[in-house]
Amino acid sequence: MSTNERDEKFKRGLEVVDQVYADPTLTAQMAAGGDQLWTSETIRHLFADIWGRPGLSIRDRRLLVIGATTMLGRADLLEVQLRGAILNGEFSDEELDEMVLQMAFYAGWGNTTALNRGLSEARRTCAEMKKNQ
Repeated sequence: MSTNERDEKFKRGLEVVDQVYADPTLTAQMAAGGDQLWTSETIRHLFADIWGRPGLSIRDRRLLVIGATTMLGRADLLEVQLRGAILNGEFSDEELDEMVLQMAFYAGWGNTTALNRGLSEARRTCAEMKKNQ
């Protein structure tokens, strides 16, 4: 892949990051880390090639990621995904609450505690972001 192609893929990946997370600060942080192999490949491959594919909407992809991440019990990663979902208006408050209940029976109550924590933190962060606009 030529440098120009890699740069174009990096740019396309950042556009997808911005669509997924609706947080220009996060997109800028990722762009600033683009000289690191891990970050640049995440942007080029995960976002440009995977999240940017046709066939599933961002909301659909996010549901899959939330389910898988709940199984890992990772409240920190769930907060990032849920913040993006809230900022993008992908789910109503009722749908988010139902998501937690649904996952409790599939991921277990312990792992779903991480989802609930991530959701609480995402709601708090989004409220602060709106207040500071």
